[in-house]
Amino acid sequence: MAHHINQGALSAMFTGGGTPDAQPVVQCVQIKPLVGQQGTSERYRVVFNDIRNFCQSMLATQANHVVTDGKLKKGCFVRLKQFQANSYKGKRILIVLDLEVLEELGECEKIGEPKTLEISQDEDVKPNPTTISGGGFYGSKPEQKYQPQQQSLPSRTTAAASSSHGNIYPIEALSPYANKWTIKARCTNKSEIKTWHNKNGEGKLFSVNLLDESGEIKATGFNDQCDALYEIFQEGGVYYVTSPCRVQLAKKQFTNLNNDYELSFERDTLVEKAEEQDGVPQVRFNFINIGDLQTVEKDSVIDTIGILKEVGETSQIVSKTTSKPYDKRELTLVDNTGYSVRLTIWGNSAASFDVVPESVIAFKGVKVSDFGGRSLSLLSSGSMSVDPDIDEAHKLKGWYDAQGRTDTFASHASMSAGIGAAGGRTDASKTIIQVKEENLGMSETTDYFSTKATIIYIKQDNVSYAACASPDCNKKVIEQEPGQWRCEKCDKTFPKPEYRYIMSLNVSDHTGQIWLSCFDDVGRMIMGMSADQLNELKDNDDKAAGEIFQEANCQTYIFKCRAKMDNFQDQQRVRYQVSGASPLNYSSESTKLANLIKLYNI
Repeated sequence: MAHHINQGALSAMFTGGGTPDAQPVVQCVQIKPLVGQQGTSERYRVVFNDIRNFCQSMLATQANHVVTDGKLKKGCFVRLKQFQANSYKGKRILIVLDLEVLEELGECEKIGEPKTLEISQDEDVKPNPTTISGGGFYGSKPEQKYQPQQQSLPSRTTAAASSSHGNIYPIEALSPYANKWTIKARCTNKSEIKTWHNKNGEGKLFSVNLLDESGEIKATGFNDQCDALYEIFQEGGVYYVTSPCRVQLAKKQFTNLNNDYELSFERDTLVEKAEEQDGVPQVRFNFINIGDLQTVEKDSVIDTIGILKEVGETSQIVSKTTSKPYDKRELTLVDNTGYSVRLTIWGNSAASFDVVPESVIAFKGVKVSDFGGRSLSLLSSGSMSVDPDIDEAHKLKGWYDAQGRTDTFASHASMSAGIGAAGGRTDASKTIIQVKEENLGMSETTDYFSTKATIIYIKQDNVSYAACASPDCNKKVIEQEPGQWRCEKCDKTFPKPEYRYIMSLNVSDHTGQIWLSCFDDVGRMIMGMSADQLNELKDNDDKAAGEIFQEANCQTYIFKCRAKMDNFQDQQRVRYQVSGASPLNYSSESTKLANLIKLYNI
């Protein structure tokens, strides 16, 4: 089998020596998953062998399918089609963007006696590290002497780009330590210009989402860069972005992209519109069906697609804090799961919306709310595409024309029960001892259950937190000085916060006790007042506030809960979080007990 392998190919990728093959064939001798940050895609480390050497490699996320599909196995042979060579502290790191498993060659034991591919002392390679997102893998961008091989990436560097832009870097390989790079990417979203005013001054900014074959990243321009670059970027256009351009850790509260990093344009950042607009993917979606929204946690950011069934009129809401009006419009979407959902769009998107009903709309970056069971809200960083030329849209249109136009649809609101109920999902009813004995929440997946229990104690310390007063934000705010409450997410300052419940309850049934965590909607029902009102009462009459807590004790509810493993002070524990609660319905509870008695054939 050795004759199939391109011996010495791995070394040539880094040094440019010999006659390196553009798509070398090597053997896979090890596959290992890497532990990444929570919420990021799983990554895989692979070791390749070319008989002379072996090299540590990392698969880009778009190549994960060869592992998850079971094609990439230990001992198999692969053709490396796209890759990026990096180095760090005497080690070679290969980032593989695309590869082909040669299944017809089968698998075999390691061929030859390969040696570790290391950097010799006389090689001129800078030791600056390059952090690659996911799993703590490191490397550094090689100097320009290695460019001949890096320019050979087939779909990364076109003939036109080779002469004017040199090596085209994949977005997924960008890190704070990479330098002298150029990316070729499509602008999938462009924000409006936003301004801010605070005690430190004033300014403005805008942001764009940039997409290539390897991934997506957010880029922001402030002040002078906002003036210089705003008109250059147009949604749907393809651009070359060349460093210097700061790569920094992403502020997850301001972006819905799955990338650990984001870009900040600098004074000398070069942005050019590409003459060739093809070869770069369009908007990338990860759709959730409307019927599956019941399984999506509140405040998650998702993509969805549906038929526009109804279009509401534009209305305005006035901010309580800024007294500024905001335009809003409610849309109703349906799909072939038989469900409908209400989706709200804001600002200029709402005012200028003119899409014809029965069109297909794909939404990217919508926030899931549990208001009315389940509803959606388009974020300012999100986007919508009308009648997109993608398979999901064609299938949905075909279904609607064939039968969907005359179907009736269930709403998530009709499936919900009680305050903050989790909708149509049927949660198994459990006693507290069953929850513990069945080890709910101990597995990798979240477990859902409902339990009938009585509140026996409410922790009165830290029963609420100071939250942002902006609609649909709810993030914690910090008091910078008296009458100055700052929200980092919204980049706004408010004269006072809006307090929201974050409560810990000890509840009991006839089998045992358990601690539950609940949030504002459930807290309001239990306490009978808002967290703002309770805080004001505690400030003015602490005794009266204590009586409110006493009145909330010894009340029985049906709690809808989710159990999930959590890390606290380096220890793992199961956290039971209340997603909804409702008072006892004595009629239905009596029916349940009567049916239970019948099972004993008394």
